[in-house]
Amino acid sequence: MQDKSTAITREKLAALLNEDLSREYQAIIAYTVYSQVLKGAQYMSIADQLQIHAGEELKHALTIARQIDYLGAMPNATPRPVKLSDKAEDMLRADLQNEIDTIRNYRTRVRQCESLGEFAIAEHIREILLDEQDHLIDLATALGEDAPAVGD
Repeated sequence: MQDKSTAITREKLAALLNEDLSREYQAIIAYTVYSQVLKGAQYMSIADQLQIHAGEELKHALTIARQIDYLGAMPNATPRPVKLSDKAEDMLRADLQNEIDTIRNYRTRVRQCESLGEFAIAEHIREILLDEQDHLIDLATALGEDAPAVGD
């Protein structure tokens, strides 16, 4: 028996993965820009981490694009908007919120993949979730906070 969050078709899954792909593009751009513009000694460590995150997000985008193609759809080429600010904390908070949203979406996507019997796609997304959770921890730590509970 499927509930609304898992009742899905291959076409709908591909469309949702395209939304996720837009989120990955957004993360690549944000981490690239933020890693270069963060100023101050307190942000040097996280700036270095953001450069690493940008590379990891590119790997995620390639993985998601491959899964979209596997499902018979065309991967999109449009990022979600990136929040720019002259305040480091605002940029880090925007990234933190984006990671929370990404984790929530990917958790749902795993359940949707499994309901379709697409266990390999679910495994790829689980691997991405490992990185996304690490990104969330890094950002919260840079803000001097505990990592927030994500929930579904």
